[in-house]
Amino acid sequence: MTASITRAAFLSKGAKGGAALVVAGAAFADLAGTAAADPLTTADLAYARLLVGAELLASDFYTQAIAADVTKTAVTKYLQRAYDNEQEHYQSVAGILSGAGAVPAVASDIDFTYPSGSFDTTASILKLAQEIETLVLGTYLGAIGGIATASLKQGVAQIAANEAQHLSWATSTAGGKAFWLSFPPALTIDQASNGMDAYTA
Repeated sequence: MTASITRAAFLSKGAKGGAALVVAGAAFADLAGTAAADPLTTADLAYARLLVGAELLASDFYTQAIAADVTKTAVTKYLQRAYDNEQEHYQSVAGILSGAGAVPAVASDIDFTYPSGSFDTTASILKLAQEIETLVLGTYLGAIGGIATASLKQGVAQIAANEAQHLSWATSTAGGKAFWLSFPPALTIDQASNGMDAYTA
């Protein structure tokens, strides 16, 4: 992350304990309609910030993967669709923060970095996609268990399901197993944050 947003600041920036929540975005539309209000804990706001960071990472990865222009049409099509999903996810989880009166991070707040050669070939892109989607899925699974506000859990679970689809696609397209584990691991807030640190400057 840039010097302006450290991990600690990212998880606490603008937190307002007990603030009203406005749920927004496609993933939450069926759950809350246009808006819903619930008191949020400081911990829930920290989870929302973490999910925003995960979506910014995923969106940046797919942006770079598409821009590399090394994949065939079929792969590029799914990379683009995954990017679109991540943008919709971002709008939803950012809406948790903006509805609570906090300011969500945006792409320009974080400088993402990747290992050398990550976008040189289809194989390298798919390998990194698996790593990032494993991290993002684990982040969402941990948030489902950690978030106290019940009305958020369904929307977060819906996004986790979509992230699992991304991971399954990337793994099977790379020649691996589309699914294997009965219980994919959930990450604690610290594990997820540490995992994201590996992709920041």
